[in-house]
Amino acid sequence: MRVLAAMSGGVDSAVAAALAVEAGHDVVGVHMALSRNRDQFRTGSRGCCSIEDAGDARRAADVLGIPYYVWDLSERFSETVVADFLSEYEAGRTPNPCVRCNEHIKFTALLDKATALGFDAVATGHYARVVTRDDGTRELHRSPNTEKDQSYVLAVMGPERLERAMFPLGGFASKDEVRAEAERRGLSVSAKPDSYDICFVADGDTRGFLRERLGSRPGEVVDTDGNVVGDHDGAYAYTVGQRKGLGLGRPAPDGRARYVVDVRTSSNTVVVGPAELLSVDTVAAEKAVWLSPAPGPGEWLDAEVQVRAHGTPVPARVRATAGTPGRGDDGATVVAADGVPGMEVHLTGETLRGVAAGQSVVAYRGTQVLGQATVARAWRA
Repeated sequence: MRVLAAMSGGVDSAVAAALAVEAGHDVVGVHMALSRNRDQFRTGSRGCCSIEDAGDARRAADVLGIPYYVWDLSERFSETVVADFLSEYEAGRTPNPCVRCNEHIKFTALLDKATALGFDAVATGHYARVVTRDDGTRELHRSPNTEKDQSYVLAVMGPERLERAMFPLGGFASKDEVRAEAERRGLSVSAKPDSYDICFVADGDTRGFLRERLGSRPGEVVDTDGNVVGDHDGAYAYTVGQRKGLGLGRPAPDGRARYVVDVRTSSNTVVVGPAELLSVDTVAAEKAVWLSPAPGPGEWLDAEVQVRAHGTPVPARVRATAGTPGRGDDGATVVAADGVPGMEVHLTGETLRGVAAGQSVVAYRGTQVLGQATVARAWRA
């Protein structure tokens, strides 16, 4: 097969490309330049896509003896991933930019361009497994490396794009194994630090990034009774479940810790309350994508769901809906028939804490990814 290997300049993507070459594929390496004003060097473990990273990717491609190119996808990245990040926070939601990057960049822009150029698949350094059943159906599964598993952020890709995706690191149980493989192959990135946090917020100051682009918008922090207990510089900088950085002027009457329980951007108000208000057992989600056949109308599936990239999965029943589920006046779940596929989740025996609109909820059966959707709202039935 002709395979386009996405090479970030890190050890994972370099080893993934090496394994694709070893498997006998005709491999071409490509580095995605996602920033319009790239830094010369990466700051330790923060950020990515610097000129230094592009150089590291080129050196790895030279060792592997494969052609190498740099593709400028910065405009597409800015218009989709960064713009979504800002608009979601401005709306009081909590987005996951890695999910959006996989959706819009790696498995849309990159994969579509690769297909147009005659490539059969794109190989990346993600930690996930693709299992092909006897009938040829491909399934997305968790990586055996539970600490690095990235199936959660890949679930958004959908079955059509999964058909043309390769994850050569799917069999590795630890990052140490990957580094050892890189060293054995003479790849200089074998000891390079992992990147983490949000790649386009290289200094890790998300609140500062938002303030610089959305401006100062002073408002009140109130408790659940409406009493003003503090102030803020922009409700968009807060997320449900947040405890630190609230800057409250006085403690709760009972002395207990307080958390953000609601972000009301319409009134530019942040609501704080006790921890128990964060526990939910019902999740209504929108923009559902199913990697296994979607359940039929009214059909419930027993599954486990996860709302954070490395969160603990909890037992639940899930079903597909023809619109976005919501909560009626009587507390029951109702479905708004807006024509956009949704997902309804009812936890069975446990609760989730601090579920915020904008997060991804991913349904699993064992290690297999069933489907994914974006949280619209969550509550305690």
